[in-house]
Amino acid sequence: MSSGYFDWKNAYHRYHDHFPAYRKQPVIGITGNFGEKGCELAEGYIESILKAGAIPFIIPPFEDRDALAGLLEHVDGLLLSGGGDLNPLFMDEEPVPQLHSVNYKRDLAELLLIRLAYDRQIPILGICRGIQMLAAALGGTVCQDIYSLMPDIQPIGHDQQLDRRYASHTIRTTSDSTILRPLLGDAPVAVNSFHHQAVSSPGPFLRVCATSPDGLIEAVESTEHKSILGVQWHPECFILRQDESMMPLFRWLCGEAESFHTAKKLHRKILTLDSHCDTPMFFHKNIHFDQRDPNILVDLHKMTEGRLDAAIMVAYLEQGGRTEEELKEATAKADRILTQIENMAGACSTAVGIARTPADLLRLKSAGKKAIMLGIENGYAIGKDLSLLRHFRDRGIVYMTLCHNGDNDICDSARGRKEHGGLSAFGRNVVREMNSLGVLVDLSHGAESSFYDALELSSVPIVCSHSSCRALCDVPRNLTDEQMKALARKGGVAQVTLYKGFLRKDGEASILDAMEHLNHMVNIMGPEHVGIGTDFDGDGGIPGCASAAEVINFTRRLLAARYNETDITGIWGGNFLRVMQLAQNSKTN
Repeated sequence: MSSGYFDWKNAYHRYHDHFPAYRKQPVIGITGNFGEKGCELAEGYIESILKAGAIPFIIPPFEDRDALAGLLEHVDGLLLSGGGDLNPLFMDEEPVPQLHSVNYKRDLAELLLIRLAYDRQIPILGICRGIQMLAAALGGTVCQDIYSLMPDIQPIGHDQQLDRRYASHTIRTTSDSTILRPLLGDAPVAVNSFHHQAVSSPGPFLRVCATSPDGLIEAVESTEHKSILGVQWHPECFILRQDESMMPLFRWLCGEAESFHTAKKLHRKILTLDSHCDTPMFFHKNIHFDQRDPNILVDLHKMTEGRLDAAIMVAYLEQGGRTEEELKEATAKADRILTQIENMAGACSTAVGIARTPADLLRLKSAGKKAIMLGIENGYAIGKDLSLLRHFRDRGIVYMTLCHNGDNDICDSARGRKEHGGLSAFGRNVVREMNSLGVLVDLSHGAESSFYDALELSSVPIVCSHSSCRALCDVPRNLTDEQMKALARKGGVAQVTLYKGFLRKDGEASILDAMEHLNHMVNIMGPEHVGIGTDFDGDGGIPGCASAAEVINFTRRLLAARYNETDITGIWGGNFLRVMQLAQNSKTN
């Protein structure tokens, strides 16, 4: 109650504790209007959500960021209701004479609410004013008055004196719509609009998915495979006369909310690990891991928003020259990066900890902290000195990628010159020593010859911390089906990566492509040999799963694909940690 507002979090937990059946249905937060008597809301919104199978929860207008963020932890979907005009000052415009009443209580609160919900992947449906608020919050623009400010169109009547329960004109969905068209079809749809403001540009994160006969934007949806939809008309009014033609919109929202709610419950229960990220590559930019830093894809806020428990951060080394001096510098650079990771975690010690074992990860999750594990990407870090493996193991690394984009003294790279024909004699000693030290042998980026040599030699299963399928994207560092079969026979794991160039060679890759790769890997190896290594901050990140804030979207895709809890637990780190534990248990020195 310190903020002066109702303590949403404690109230929710009290209600939840006394009424456990309450959370069997998703909760939809509905933004309330603000009138002479305070917060108010038309009954159609509530009735539509109830009929769609969810629990409505009215959110009054208020601007306390912490209270809003706390509230959003306990809703599964967001419905932005209709109301007055948007204040043009929030769009850096002066008011035109045709501007109607502005609701000062709502604007700033809803703009903030939308951004917070967007960052947390909460499904959103915007209605009338709601579609305009979505556009304004996500980089689009809103026309203050369509009749006076849109001279290029001949507008039909969008603000008729008609009972709101009845249709006033038609709209048509666009052919590229992936959310609205499957709900309403491609034929003209009768709707009821009552507005004089409208979205003039959807911005970079939304696309137009329906227009009226005059070309005015009537609906927008996410361009990033997110659960976001906005409509200009009032579908909630139809339900008041028992017309269910608009119920698909509310069932969509409640279905997406149910999926999100299930994913949240699962993330609370299981341990989620990203097996490869390159965030240390950005340390030179003076990043702030404890903030929502725009320069990086993995930070404390994004991990919290996406409900990611742990990430393996690597000391990445570009393959360079191999003179004695250059090799010493490579070792020193790896040491510097590992120290920087440790210092970063130390500066956030109340919320982040360094983990060395699977047990450490569970301990940190139980303590409410995020976990960072250490790795090295490119065995270039040890040069030709086998003793450096113990040094780096003692520093806490859990795996080392034997090479990167170029042959080194250990092995041939997938993008190398076949210098050794696989592992070198030194490389064979490296694999043996990694086994004895309990350090995972990682063959991402390795040539096929190096992969098979290591697979045959290693006394414990090997891993590919961030690799995808060559059958779906023919690049040398992706794994062939035969490699994956051999890896599974030996008990290893391959982690699908989210780097666009390893998911498809042509066009824009998205979470749909990543799921296709994961499904293919599961079909070849079985779900117990597959995981996720995003390569965030190493050019990884795709629409639908663009940062640590969005990894819960991957869980929702897994649930939609009918993966069960056991499979998802393994894919989100359990499989990788099983092999890590085996390697650590097998160490001899």
